[in-house]
Amino acid sequence: QLQASGGGLVEPWGSARLSCEASEVASNYDVMGWFRQAPGKEREFVGIFSRSRRRTYYSDSVKGRFTISRDNAKTNMMYLQMTSLKAEDTAVYYCVARLRHTVAYYDHRQYEHWGQGTLVTVSS
Repeated sequence: QLQASGGGLVEPWGSARLSCEASEVASNYDVMGWFRQAPGKEREFVGIFSRSRRRTYYSDSVKGRFTISRDNAKTNMMYLQMTSLKAEDTAVYYCVARLRHTVAYYDHRQYEHWGQGTLVTVSS
């Protein structure tokens, strides 16, 4: 129900944009967002957009550098704009969706819908 795209090789301090296309059902979900997993590490919260709360939430590690947006015209599309990329941002990025908002939005176990993941490698 979720299809992520846009990963690839990016130079340090460069930018990249990931896209997530949701099925018609998933596009009606309140929460859509992103997690990532670096090699040998736990899955990590990146950020979410909560339609009911009308706001985004970000992890401290990406705040100010990453921006999540949902397309008002194409409600099944979500984007992750990443700037000032660092080597430590290298990971497989997953888009996620959840029917309703939860205060534990940072916990990957709260999400029932996951995309297949797209790899972002930050390296010179």
